[in-house]
Amino acid sequence: MGGRVLVAMSGGVDSSVAAALLVESGHEVVGATMKLWGGASDSGCCSVADVDDARRVAQQLGIVHHVFNFGDDFEAAVVGPYVEAHAAGLTPNPCIECNRHLKFDRFLHRARQLGFDAVATGHHARVTCDRGRWQLRRGADAAKDQSYVLSMLGQHQLSRVRLPVGELTKAEVRDRAGALGLRTATKAESQDVCFITSTGGRGAFLGERIELRPGRVLDAATGREVGEVPAIELVTVGQRRGMGGAAGGGERRYAIAVDAVAGTVVAGTEADLLTDGLAVSAGGWSWTDEPVAAGTVVSAQVSAHGPPRAAVLEAGGRLRWLEPERRVAPGQTVALYDADRVLGSAIAA
Repeated sequence: MGGRVLVAMSGGVDSSVAAALLVESGHEVVGATMKLWGGASDSGCCSVADVDDARRVAQQLGIVHHVFNFGDDFEAAVVGPYVEAHAAGLTPNPCIECNRHLKFDRFLHRARQLGFDAVATGHHARVTCDRGRWQLRRGADAAKDQSYVLSMLGQHQLSRVRLPVGELTKAEVRDRAGALGLRTATKAESQDVCFITSTGGRGAFLGERIELRPGRVLDAATGREVGEVPAIELVTVGQRRGMGGAAGGGERRYAIAVDAVAGTVVAGTEADLLTDGLAVSAGGWSWTDEPVAAGTVVSAQVSAHGPPRAAVLEAGGRLRWLEPERRVAPGQTVALYDADRVLGSAIAA
């Protein structure tokens, strides 16, 4: 593919090897690290040490390294909407929104301004081209596949994105890094959301930004109040914690609906959690290529590493499961596949 490539170097092993592979293949490569979050973080992402690791790897590879401070963009496009979504009783996916607005929008735009032909990341997914149309596919390592978190990409982005480690397993990536003597070869993977610490969790983070309000737990069958949750904004559809049952006798109970305005959670049995389909948010579906026709049978994935669910795309954008499935928390991304090819994605309503 040739040309000048700007590599998003997070300081991890995957993006380090992505840069190395592009250098090996003869591209003109420059590395850049996005400084997104300046607050407390223990996820192994966005820290000063990560920037330093990326810079050191760039030195080892003999390429220029830049740091782009996109903190204001990250706050506006990721952190702020994350807080607002929780306040509305939704369950957002900030890593996907970071990809949507920062890595494959702001970063890509900066790359074009600087005269680069393409950007590259260390995501475990593949981009292929068939008769002039670009396709996003699962990565070679099924256990590490990250196509789900890239499912919002369209033709404009896919034509300018390179994913060099998508053809490798994670073990092969580490082997490559070790053989090159890269300092990130044995570095642990980043975990969870960069701005949510493992010690404080969502509660501590959100509690500093919005008022967390207690909520009433209502029984799905009778409508009677059967308990209380300390913070309605922290309840996710499908969760069991705080819903009662099992340990205290009776069937296990799950959150099947959250109404943040009314301050209520409807709790029911596992059978109550099952549904025949889902609607998507007003934004509708975002397609990697041509829109999928109503009536098409697809595989739908509703979490980063969840199993695909068979469904039919109905007119109006609703998905109908071929077999009853657990409810998807409103705010979560639903990605559609045809075998290993990503068709598009939407946000569950």
